[in-house]
Order: sequence, then structure tokens, then C-alpha cells
Amino acid sequence: MALGSSDKVETCNAMGDILNRIGDKWSVMIVGFLARKKMRFNELRNAIGGISQRMLTLTLRNLERDGLVTRTVFPEIPPRVEYELTELGRTLTGPLEALWDWAEAHQSEVSVARRRYDLDHAEAADKRPPERRYAGAER
Repeated sequence: MALGSSDKVETCNAMGDILNRIGDKWSVMIVGFLARKKMRFNELRNAIGGISQRMLTLTLRNLERDGLVTRTVFPEIPPRVEYELTELGRTLTGPLEALWDWAEAHQSEVSVARRRYDLDHAEAADKRPPERRYAGAER
């Protein structure tokens, strides 16, 4: 059965939403760490480094909402909270490992391409005529 154009748009929007979540750098890092073991909030925060408490909280909440992470609160004083991947979350580790392997294998090629692009575009910018100001925009 072929999809109609509105079905295609709806599917693309849904895919974009999911890819934005799982492609976000913090989500990738959290999934990577939780693939190894259950972790507490501060343990995750210290392992990741550079993530704010607010961003970690928001990302964990979104991953939990998407069914990728579970949050377990233990009735202790003080309460202990652990995060771990769900079965669905574990299915994400293979694709993320493949992406990591690709990035590791091709990082030098990407770096060379970026430098070449930047040089080519810097030369093109040097050859452009100076920008014209609109009448009345002079200082």
C-alpha cells in the first residue's frame, strides 16, 4: 500500500522528532553510559562532564518519556534514584555503536574536507565586492 502525500509528511515529521531526540549529543552520551550499567544522577553527570544539571534532568526526562530509559526511586533516606536503559533503549546501542565506529574511522577525512571547504570559501569571500549599505544606513 502506497503512502499518500499527507501520510509521507506525517511519517517524515515523526521520524524527524525521533531522530532529533536520539541524535542529540547528550542523549547519545547518556545512552552510551547506561548501556554499560545502571547509574545514579550524579554518577552520570560526573561521567559525562560538561552537562548542566538542568540539561541532564531534561534529557533523562525526555528519554524516559520516549521509553528508552527507566527511572527507579528507592524508598531510602536520602532517596536513591537509578537510571537504566529499557529493552527499547538497548536496541539503540547497536546503531549508535555503528555511528561511533564510522565517525572514528572517518574523522580525519571529515577534518580534511572541512579545512578544504573553509579555505575555498574564505578565498571566495575575499573576492566578493564590498557590501553596499542601504541609503540612510550610514553612521
